[in-house]
Amino acid sequence: MTQIITVTNQKGGVGKTTTAAALVCGLHQRGARVLGLDLDPQGNLGFNLGLDIGTGNTIYDVIKGTCTIEEAIVPSEYGDVLPSDIMLSAAEVEFNMPRREFLLDAQLSTIRSRYDFIVIDTPPALNVLTINAYVASDGLIVPMEAEVLSLVGITQLQETIETVRSTFNPHLKVLGILLNKFNPRLTLSRDILELAEEVAIQLDSQVFPPKVRRGVGVAMAPAHGQTVLTFQPKSRPALDFQEVVDLVAGARFARPREETY
Repeated sequence: MTQIITVTNQKGGVGKTTTAAALVCGLHQRGARVLGLDLDPQGNLGFNLGLDIGTGNTIYDVIKGTCTIEEAIVPSEYGDVLPSDIMLSAAEVEFNMPRREFLLDAQLSTIRSRYDFIVIDTPPALNVLTINAYVASDGLIVPMEAEVLSLVGITQLQETIETVRSTFNPHLKVLGILLNKFNPRLTLSRDILELAEEVAIQLDSQVFPPKVRRGVGVAMAPAHGQTVLTFQPKSRPALDFQEVVDLVAGARFARPREETY
């Protein structure tokens, strides 16, 4: 059964794309059939997964109806990718037809049986693109940094999630809050963890036990068209992300014992 997971937070710079790329790569490494779908007009997910951004069809063309979803999907060494570009920034104005919240869900319904996981990266905004991702998804992963403003973004997200549940997708779940750039030695990090756990309870969710620590490889990997899992596989962030992928993958796509660290 296909699981569609959206990585979301309306605040920018919290590691959404890094998390989405790590999920796509890690699940692919475990033998899962994975599609990474970029709903951010910046197009960074495709860039992180080694694509030549700015060429070929994108999710914008798919939703506009100028190409099929099959024509826009690009194979990569990390699995399939459905890229985006800056044209998608016009979505709020252009996609104004009735039931526009279901545009993505309708497209994914034609190909979802081909994949074990579809991972969606979203823009740092609560707009029609984000709502489309929520409507199409089974679960949400909410990355955040261990800082107050990042936490505020999550509390604002809660109302949107509840609206989507009550109006469009009653089965939507928050799989967990993921703390990025976490330093357990800092009092602020520990305080934010406590507050995040309180917010997670309100979302009927959890803070993921793995916390992703800081590392320069996270910032350097995209320049090499890689995720941190392949660029620096033994680095702290890579090991932490692998634990997160383990939780998402479940027993069906568990890492072989010799590959665990």
